[in-house]
Amino acid sequence: MSFSPIPLSPLGSGCIEEQRGRWQRKRSRTARELLQTEYTYCQQLDLVVTYFVDILKAKGTLRQDIRESIFSSIKSIHLINQSLLSHLELGRFGTGFEEFCTHLQLYNTYADNIQTAKKVLMVQVKKSRGFRRFKKLQESRPEFNQKKLEDLLPLPLQRMQQYNHFLHDLTENTSPDNPEFQQLSKAVKAISEVAQRIQDNARSHENHLQLRRVQKQLKGRRTRILTPGRWYIREGWLKTVPPKGTEAKPKMFYLFSDILLQAKPCSPLLHGDKFACQRVYPLRECTVDKVFGHTKSQGGLISLTFARAKLLLMSEDQADINDWYRSFCLTIGQLKTRNTSVKKREELRRKPIRSEPDCESTPVLQQAPRGAKRTMMWDDEGHSGKSVSTEENHSAIKRMKTKSRNLLDQAALSCEELSAEIYIQLNTKEYCAVWANGTHFYIHSLFITMHIVTD
Repeated sequence: MSFSPIPLSPLGSGCIEEQRGRWQRKRSRTARELLQTEYTYCQQLDLVVTYFVDILKAKGTLRQDIRESIFSSIKSIHLINQSLLSHLELGRFGTGFEEFCTHLQLYNTYADNIQTAKKVLMVQVKKSRGFRRFKKLQESRPEFNQKKLEDLLPLPLQRMQQYNHFLHDLTENTSPDNPEFQQLSKAVKAISEVAQRIQDNARSHENHLQLRRVQKQLKGRRTRILTPGRWYIREGWLKTVPPKGTEAKPKMFYLFSDILLQAKPCSPLLHGDKFACQRVYPLRECTVDKVFGHTKSQGGLISLTFARAKLLLMSEDQADINDWYRSFCLTIGQLKTRNTSVKKREELRRKPIRSEPDCESTPVLQQAPRGAKRTMMWDDEGHSGKSVSTEENHSAIKRMKTKSRNLLDQAALSCEELSAEIYIQLNTKEYCAVWANGTHFYIHSLFITMHIVTD
């Protein structure tokens, strides 16, 4: 039996050519849009560099450190984007973005500094009359098209998000046989990382603003909301159900990534719209349960069980109580997952209490002859030496007693820290803790504790 290749039917060949044609049209449309927007972007960067950065530097209206805080690396960004525009005009998209990606650190620097730039700019507008007049004069030029400097500063961050979308479309509609495919694929990965960093910075800044807002809503400063690593989740009114069956009272609850804060409104005459913190519940060991509200009945009840407390929260709004339940489940689940990961990482980093090399180098006590007062000494190599009389080595025992007392009298050391300290002393070839009381000798190390009684 012989096999011969089946020729493609004209219909199948036509479908492939039609698909390639669609890819080519999409790629051409994306490339054209990318080129047009790049031209506009470079013009806007040129406005900032020409009418603000260069003139402010020439006039000396602002100090150099203030100018760098406001404009950061925007001048260098302008230069590399002009080079990219030249490549795009010639149709060299792969080469252009390959060269452009070698300077992405400038965009990272600019993204990390953008919030500082906004703050410094706002301060200088309020503080410096000369800069305020200069800024208003420059923004009134027809080239700015009624745009202000505050509108132009975030452009590099917005452009990076646009690059991310454009390059994904270009890569998807570029044949793998095209020489530019590998270059565009690498550029997509590099620019996606920068775009993700910009989004993370924006989320962190928004979270910081939310934490500050909640901190200002609370009366006093005893409850600290601004804590590193804490994320704002949500807030709202819920009714707390007392255990004795009295009337449920509405309370304001703030849910964060690690705690649940319960507050009550203060007197409007004394503290305005502020709240007084009543309880802070840690979510580390919390379990959540929906008591009722599974059906489409009105309202629902959530049970929260903590290490030393239990909380029943009720709402008459079915959608609201379901949203709170989902938020509790997600927050507690993420917190427990993170704690488990940290514990596993700490266990991997922890040194074993007794490793094989330590076992081999552990000194072994020789049995002392009956009727003779003996103590054991170790040489500098960690090996057991010969037995010597106590009278001849009284000064050596005093030295060891001094070392042991210095080690054991450290009140701040816990048992675990004390063991670690002795372990270090052994590794550095020092004597173990040895002390004497008449005819009783005590030898203690991390591995052994021996009590030798002599006649």
